[in-house]
Amino acid sequence: MLDELQDKVGAKIAELCHAEAATVTSGAFSAIMLGTAGVLSGLDAKKAAMIPHLEGSGMKTEVILQKGHNIGYYQAMKNCGVTMVWVETREELERAINDKTAMMAFMNCNTNSGQIKHKEWLEVAKRHNIPTLIDIAADVPPIENFWKFNDMGFDLVCLSGGKAIRGPQSSGVLMGKKDLIAAARLSASPRGSTIGRGHKVNKEEILGLYVAIEKFIRTGEDEWNFWMKQIAHIENAVKNIKSVKTRVFVPELANSTPNLEISWDPAVLPLTGKQVQERLSQGEPGIELNAGKNNISLVTFIMVPGEEKIVAARIKEELSKA
Repeated sequence: MLDELQDKVGAKIAELCHAEAATVTSGAFSAIMLGTAGVLSGLDAKKAAMIPHLEGSGMKTEVILQKGHNIGYYQAMKNCGVTMVWVETREELERAINDKTAMMAFMNCNTNSGQIKHKEWLEVAKRHNIPTLIDIAADVPPIENFWKFNDMGFDLVCLSGGKAIRGPQSSGVLMGKKDLIAAARLSASPRGSTIGRGHKVNKEEILGLYVAIEKFIRTGEDEWNFWMKQIAHIENAVKNIKSVKTRVFVPELANSTPNLEISWDPAVLPLTGKQVQERLSQGEPGIELNAGKNNISLVTFIMVPGEEKIVAARIKEELSKA
C-alpha cells in the first residue's frame, strides 16, 4: 500500500516540479542518501542490499564535491560507503573523474563558496555521462526553485518538506530522472534489508508533503506578503525607540525568507544582543531569535497569525527597559 501511495503522490509532485519522477523521503538528508544509493545500485536489488559495503560489489565508489561545499551534509553520501573526492577548480574536477566516479554532487546553499557554478558543473558531468545530485534543502522560496533545478538538468534534486514550505518537518522529496528514482526506492522502506530501512515515511507525511507543495505553489506569493506584514508590525513597534535601527533583508541562498534585524547604539541602550535574546527566551511566552553584538534578528514565516503582536510587544518591552 505504501508503494502504491508513493507511486501516485510521487507522480503528482513530479508533475508540479517538472521532474520525471519523485518520492517522499524522511527529510532532505534522507533524499541525498537514498539518491546516492540509487545511483550506486541502479535497478539491481542485490546491489542495493550490499550498500554500504561497496568493495567487491561491482559498484562505483567515488562522489565528487567542491571543497567550498563541505558543509557536513555530505555525510548522507558517505553513509552509502562512498569516498568523497574534493575539488576546487575546473582542472581539478576534470582530473578527478575516473572509472570509479559514481556521481557529482552540488550543495546549492554554498553556491557562492565554490568556484564551479551550476551550468559548468552540469556541462562537465553530462560530457562524462556522470549522474548529478543537487541539495536544495532550504531553497524554497522562491517558488520557481521547485522546478528550476530539474529544468536546469540535474538528475536528482533533494528538497526539505519543512522549513518555509511548512509541510511535515520530518519529510523531504527526492525528484529527478525516472530510472534513478526507481533505483533509489530499492533502498527505501518498506524494503527490510537495505540501508534506507530506517528512513521511513508514513502515509500522513506522504500526503501532507504533497498538500504543502501544491498549496505553496498556489499561495506562496500571498504567504510572502503576509510574512512582510508581520515583519512590518514588529518593525513599527520598535523603530521609534531611542537609537534603534531596523533592516529588512532576504538571504540570497538558503532560507530565503524576510528577515528583520533590529540594532541599537550600545552607548544609548546598554544591552548586548545576547542579553535581549536570553530575556526573550526566558520570558513568558518564550521567544527564540538570533543575536549579534548589539542586534537581534528574526523571521516570521514560522509564526502563526497574531504571534507577531506578541513578539513585537515583548521586544519593545525589553528594549524600552534599558
